[in-house]
Amino acid sequence: MNDKERILKKMEKVREYLSLIRSIEKECLERFESDPIYRGALLHYLYLTADSCVALAQMMIRFRELGIPQSYQEAIEMLGDRGLLPPDFAYDFARIAGLRNLLAHGYERVKKDLVCEEILPRLREVEIFLGELEKHL
Repeated sequence: MNDKERILKKMEKVREYLSLIRSIEKECLERFESDPIYRGALLHYLYLTADSCVALAQMMIRFRELGIPQSYQEAIEMLGDRGLLPPDFAYDFARIAGLRNLLAHGYERVKKDLVCEEILPRLREVEIFLGELEKHL
């Protein structure tokens, strides 16, 4: 499998994660705190989405031979600096690297309001990210 095929396969997985999240997101406010299986599944798919976005940024950087980012956030910002993402979008979307780290290392500190009212409404940005990357394959 070549690099382009790997990137496309990873994009397909992200879309699958988004679909799974969307299938349960409307129940977030009611179930997040009371249902540990729901909470675990939702946080797991959010982590996989965020982690995959970071991985896609790194894969695109390698594919386009753009350099070596020093952090997850910088990987996404670099795509904006090099014209693969609109710069303002890239700098804002780079916060997904922080979400990835929070979900990886501070899982138990994640609160309902953050997930249900701040993160879930912004998942459309992941679709924008994927669409922009597709333009440069």
